Amino acid sequence: MQFPSIEIPVQKIFTQNSVALFLKREDLIHPDISGNKYWKLFYNINHYLAENPAAPLIITFGGAFSNHISAVAALGKSEGIPTLGIIRGDELKDNWQENSTLKKAFENGMVFRFVTRESYRNKAALTNTLQTEFPNALIIPEGGTNAYAVWGIQHMLSEGTKEFDYLCTAVGTGGTAAGLSKFAKENQSVLGFKIVKDNSLEDSILNLSRRKNFKLIEADFGGYGKINAEIVGFINEFYNAYKIPLDPVYTGKMMFKLINMIKSGYFAEGTKILAMHTGGLQGIAGANDFLKSKNRELINF
Repeated sequence: MQFPSIEIPVQKIFTQNSVALFLKREDLIHPDISGNKYWKLFYNINHYLAENPAAPLIITFGGAFSNHISAVAALGKSEGIPTLGIIRGDELKDNWQENSTLKKAFENGMVFRFVTRESYRNKAALTNTLQTEFPNALIIPEGGTNAYAVWGIQHMLSEGTKEFDYLCTAVGTGGTAAGLSKFAKENQSVLGFKIVKDNSLEDSILNLSRRKNFKLIEADFGGYGKINAEIVGFINEFYNAYKIPLDPVYTGKMMFKLINMIKSGYFAEGTKILAMHTGGLQGIAGANDFLKSKNRELINF
């Protein structure tokens, strides 16, 4: 993987109650390896290829609508590396072609192995089995979070991000929050907006970052992957106002919660906030398929 040739824009959203909110458009970094996924994979793949230049293979884990699965498949195609996706839910094995994320991953060359949800929960056993079967493979954890991923997230920060008091990100597996925490300046605080119900995340982030300069905010809105009408309405209104698309699982929920925190006076006057747009827009097609089946408002860009 190469460093991206484009400069990632930072867009001002608004100033309210003397608090300025900006959004860093990491979603623009690559058309298919989007947002934080690009940086999570960057050192993983480059270190692996340096050590294993012959007959490489990438294996990873994810659900049917996983941004990580989509990104790894696209990376495999870009680098000419075979990819194997371990997909949660063996009920999908006969109809995966109906899923927009898996269909695109397949088109990018990924081979699937569907496992039961019970087996999927035991990642350690699955990983050991796969490493025995494919001893030279790079096995990347679900969501891409590991030490190499944390190291890659530092590139979301730059000379231009030093002026901000808060750095904000959605939190799934914790890798992005850990990277921001690890590489933030001494005067900066990190806010992680939890989109999963996982009480172990704080310890996981601390173990990876070794700094207690972050705070986690609940923002799951009913659970991971749950999309309620309030979030859909907010995403559509946000796009109409700022022409910036948000996904309904990660950045959309973060921005909804963050903007309401600003409006309610959570931040001191004069605070400058930088939120990270971590991509995930590929999941909108699947979200709209679900919303359409329920005769609900769609996400419209």
